[in-house]
Amino acid sequence: MTSTILDYRDGDVRLKGVLVRDGKRTAGPAIVLFPDARGVGAHAIECAVRLAALGYPTLVADLYGEGVQARDIAHAGELMRTLRADVDRWRARAHASLEALSRQEGVDRSRLAALGYCFGGGTALELARSGAPLAAVVSFHGVLASPRPADAANIKARVLICHGAADPLVPPAEVAAFEEEMGRTKVDWQLHVYGGAVHAFTNPEAGAAGNAAFAYNEAADRRSWSTMLALLQEAFAWVLPDRRSHVPLPR
Repeated sequence: MTSTILDYRDGDVRLKGVLVRDGKRTAGPAIVLFPDARGVGAHAIECAVRLAALGYPTLVADLYGEGVQARDIAHAGELMRTLRADVDRWRARAHASLEALSRQEGVDRSRLAALGYCFGGGTALELARSGAPLAAVVSFHGVLASPRPADAANIKARVLICHGAADPLVPPAEVAAFEEEMGRTKVDWQLHVYGGAVHAFTNPEAGAAGNAAFAYNEAADRRSWSTMLALLQEAFAWVLPDRRSHVPLPR
């Protein structure tokens, strides 16, 4: 297993993602992973390691430039709002990461997926709404509202939304609006709602800040990860080489 800093650009902005992959170079599918609003961090990299262990080269994308990580929740919100304020710029930043991944050795450009956590989930969806050539998109406790909801008609990928039923940051009205948005398209999409789960339910460190809106939920984490892997195998139509048949789950 290797983990390397991948330098790439979005126009004049220098980006520093983390590319995780195993030692094999058999051409196959790959994943761009958009982290939460704090930027490239331990949780996103740990998820990338689990995916790479299955044979999926995974790029943890840098959305802010120079590998910037938020100092605290307030700073994370500031960074996120600045990028979201211009949807074209937001989508271009996501596209730059997808393109950087697609140029890597052993990556099959026709079998790419995007997934994300929290703000990263919303970023994966915006990338899909832009019409990017993706086979699958997965959002974990992600932002569902879009500045241009009608662009959902451009989505080419299978879409999986993993949402906490008690998430106060993505309220029922936002979920309902997303369902209406998708219902007006021919997109292959599914929404999984996990009872009792709040925001950031996949992150074991989510409750460290003492904010009740954020908490880990082991059952939701395990079930959403398993559902994601099933979708990826379906979307990629690819048998993972030299891997055990069982589905690895989060710790």
